[in-house]
Amino acid sequence: MKTLFLLFLMAVSQQITAQETATVNIIIENIANDQGEILLGMSTQEGFMKTKPDFSATSKIKDGKTTITFKDVPYGSYAVSSFHDMNENKKMDFEANGMPKEGYGVSNNPVLMGPPTWEEAKFEVNKTEKEVTIRF
Repeated sequence: MKTLFLLFLMAVSQQITAQETATVNIIIENIANDQGEILLGMSTQEGFMKTKPDFSATSKIKDGKTTITFKDVPYGSYAVSSFHDMNENKKMDFEANGMPKEGYGVSNNPVLMGPPTWEEAKFEVNKTEKEVTIRF
């Protein structure tokens, strides 16, 4: 009886700790040219545009397009921010007036007049595969 009870507890604890995950494919289109690379971060609300992203990647560009895939992403709400690092200095460059020199985009492709907000950029990961398209 003790053994049966322990097996039951183990099975229940595995179900409680098992977390559903997904593969997230991020497609970036309309990139100005194939110079440099794309830097991308995918974050939960707590870290969006504030801290190091939960998931990050760099990718080369081919024919004005690139795809970045993250695997084992826990279900939840996320937002993506990305930019075209043409000179590969690992930072977004700005004009003297504060306007970006390099292309950029965020999930949901909002029309921006300033930094993106969480509400503008968030999306749900709630099935085994999610595709997000960003246009620069």
